[in-house]
Amino acid sequence: MSNLLTKDNIFEWTEHCEEAFVKLKNLFTSALVIQPPDWSLPFEIMCDANDYAVGVVLGQRIDKKPYVIYYASKTLNNAQMNYTTIEKELLIVVFACKTFRSYLVGSLVVVFSDHVALKDLLSKKDSKARLVRWILLLQEFDITIKDKKDTENIVADHLSRLTTVSRSDITPINDYFPDESSLSVSTMPWFANIINFLVSR
Repeated sequence: MSNLLTKDNIFEWTEHCEEAFVKLKNLFTSALVIQPPDWSLPFEIMCDANDYAVGVVLGQRIDKKPYVIYYASKTLNNAQMNYTTIEKELLIVVFACKTFRSYLVGSLVVVFSDHVALKDLLSKKDSKARLVRWILLLQEFDITIKDKKDTENIVADHLSRLTTVSRSDITPINDYFPDESSLSVSTMPWFANIINFLVSR
């Protein structure tokens, strides 16, 4: 079709042009794969983790039909590959909440996972320190965890199988939230030596 726009070209509408025009028209008038969020509806996160990667899909359900808002996946580094299954499953929820935080704060969130034990984990108090920290980070969200079979979680399952070519370039999943250390002092303030001197006198 672009050839029809060139100078000194005879305008000839062929069957190939008609096919291209119909295809373009259908693409422009059909629904998008990724939809903007409807802030009055709860958000749904579909998660899947395997031995070397995690995948998440943020979406919403409108008229009982799922609509995708965002996709994300991340390859695990060597340390994260050694996590237990429950740690990987909770890490992916933390990864999803951190990635989609701007959508999820103040909204109802339903997390679908194929790991049944994850539902009970949020109420346990005697877990490992890493899990307790992640559970505390997730307290700012209104999260409900539901079970979903692998066969019903195809997209997140596929995303969790994508990996990078070189394992040496992998950065770990950042499990720190922005507000977690907003009031902490990373370096000693300039007046610390003066205060220490005055206190010691």
